[in-house]
Amino acid sequence: MKKIVAALAALAVSATVLMAPAQAQAQDKKYTIALIPGLTTDGFYITMRKGAQAAADALGVNLVFQGAPDFNPVTQVPVLDAVIAKKPDAILIAPTDKVQLVEPLRKANDAGIPVITVDTFIGSGVYQTGAGDADFPLAYIASDNVLGGEIAARALATAIGDKGKVYVSNVKPGISTTDQREEGFKKEMAKHTGITVLETQFNDDDANKAASQLQAVFARNPDLVGVFGANLFSALGAANGVKQAGQTGTVKVVAFDAPTSIVDNINTGLVDVAIAQHPAEIGYFGVVSAYAHLTGQSIPVAIGTGFTIMDKSNIADPKISKYLYSE
Repeated sequence: MKKIVAALAALAVSATVLMAPAQAQAQDKKYTIALIPGLTTDGFYITMRKGAQAAADALGVNLVFQGAPDFNPVTQVPVLDAVIAKKPDAILIAPTDKVQLVEPLRKANDAGIPVITVDTFIGSGVYQTGAGDADFPLAYIASDNVLGGEIAARALATAIGDKGKVYVSNVKPGISTTDQREEGFKKEMAKHTGITVLETQFNDDDANKAASQLQAVFARNPDLVGVFGANLFSALGAANGVKQAGQTGTVKVVAFDAPTSIVDNINTGLVDVAIAQHPAEIGYFGVVSAYAHLTGQSIPVAIGTGFTIMDKSNIADPKISKYLYSE
């Protein structure tokens, strides 16, 4: 956490220096920074774009937002290739696979286009070490997803009275963020000796499949008391499975991510707790970092952003609801 705070402090200083009379930029060049999201239609990435645009407006940068409609390397790579062909000054990207995007992003790096990953990463997410095939991006800017998983585990443990059986509803192996959320969840739950974590269920980002899996797990384990959805589709699918099984309020659901629709889900009891990331901060610091690099400043190789825990007791509080994602 100290590293995260130090990184944010350092970048804030850089931003202050850059944004001063630097609206009158030290250089006449108007930079173009491309932001390639995991997908274009999700509230998380729409909110990230707004944060990125706020920084771009402050710095006099041209922001290009271009992506695919689904979270899939097959559709993301052609978008990346098209962006590289336009030769922006820097690329911010949420890679849709930590292995399959390595070589496509290397093309950008080899073309002299600085790469910063946001939200998700390639390789191990540890960059600029001089080791490995995927350490060439300048920085990784995201929520600390291991920590997010730990926070989700603590919230679920509290909701179930620190005892009983739970499981993780996840997308599929190989997605950096959801892998880490599951890792953090299991790491924290290992400290709660009264809780048993059952086998993870992978749903391929299909909410209907997640619902069916919940009912199957419950049929095998009628003493199931909780589920953690590692992303929103997983959580809502599992929550619908809980409802279909007639266990709403008995089997607690913790969701990761917080679009505006989560308000009704929480108020109706479909979801018990939501862990909101701060995607606007990710986009903002992404643009500031890229601009700092382009103007000769050093930048942190890793910047972490925060979380907000939402439940029925606080969801109406403007200090909490401001972290809901845009639609």
